[in-house]
Amino acid sequence: MDKGRRVVLTGVGAVTPVGNNVKDFWKAVTSGETGVGRLTAFDPTPFNSWVAAEIKNFDPLPYLSPKQEKRLDPFVKYAIAAAKMAIQDSGLDIEKINLEKAGVYIGSGIGGLHTVEVEHERYIKSLDEKKAASRISPFLIPMLIVNMASGLVSVELGFKGPNSAAVTACATASHSIGDAFKIIQREGADIMVAGGSEAAITKMGFGGFCALKALSKRNDDPKGASRPFDRERDGFVMGEGAAVIVMEEVEHAKKRGAHIYCELAGYGMSGDAYHMTAPDPKGSGAVRCMQIALEDAGVNPEDVNYINAHGTSTPLNDKMESGAIKTVFGEYAYKLPVSSTKGVTGHLLGATGAAELIACVKAIENNIIPPTINYEYPDPDCDLDYVPNKARVANVNVAISNSLGFGGHNVTLVVKEFED
Repeated sequence: MDKGRRVVLTGVGAVTPVGNNVKDFWKAVTSGETGVGRLTAFDPTPFNSWVAAEIKNFDPLPYLSPKQEKRLDPFVKYAIAAAKMAIQDSGLDIEKINLEKAGVYIGSGIGGLHTVEVEHERYIKSLDEKKAASRISPFLIPMLIVNMASGLVSVELGFKGPNSAAVTACATASHSIGDAFKIIQREGADIMVAGGSEAAITKMGFGGFCALKALSKRNDDPKGASRPFDRERDGFVMGEGAAVIVMEEVEHAKKRGAHIYCELAGYGMSGDAYHMTAPDPKGSGAVRCMQIALEDAGVNPEDVNYINAHGTSTPLNDKMESGAIKTVFGEYAYKLPVSSTKGVTGHLLGATGAAELIACVKAIENNIIPPTINYEYPDPDCDLDYVPNKARVANVNVAISNSLGFGGHNVTLVVKEFED
């Protein structure tokens, strides 16, 4: 069956807790230098978790005017910065492309929570109700709505093609990339800028995850708090940031002499239909998702050289995902390197899938598999090769990235070495 046009990746950009560009991100991911520490944005001691993976030393002014900087929520600032980095990396000359065939698909799991909290606090602190109403910023709504990252990236770049935003919790960025991939395949665009952005480390955002008992309480050892697949894991570490890729129809990229990182070959998605926040312990949704993506890519399970797992460092996810991988790959699963980069980056929520796909792209480019750091105590329920603590040199021709979100949203993306 004709799958449609081939799609290649030509640019990457990122703002992460371990670097505000892809070069620093990749260095940290491969060296195991974690961005997790004690939370600094506010006093965390009222909560049961005190650790987070925060953005550090981010300067928006190379990407935005001072006026824009004041009128945008952090998640939109991060998205614009990552998108402009990706465009620069791609070498696209925007003046020479058909802007109506260039689109944007950038999502966020939560959106402008910073703005919501600041504006609400300003409102309730007013002693005069009439004055309180007048103090609401006219930019409140455009600052908080999730689609504004995608919308304003299109404004900044002048891209007039398909424009949308997925909102599927921790699967958001991967859904955005997968949907954008399919748009190019079916000739809806020649170029798509896609990914995710998140900036929800606020008192309410952080406190909400604490109330769910989802976050690690390893407060005396922040750097060791995110420990995917380790027996002592006790929850994920909340992160923030943005990651964006540029993808193009293959002939469009070749015609302009673009540097091609790899080919985006497969996209699978499924729903658990099981629980609001917990994954199906049988992993049936994750299994179907990986199987669909491999079939879409025309790739056999034994052709895969690396899996970047969702690997959240939660008791339920890591056990379930390990089991799902074994179901899909059979005995080969025990020979297949699987790692989670969340020990380094924390969990970037709606941005995590794009950052982890970039890790797969760089793994193919450099033939280096990032490690799963903080892996100290093997768990009998998680008995695969998690590339513990140290990066591994290995041929990586095909890699897959899993993203699994609250609500039972599952996504798998397949990337492979480009062959003309």
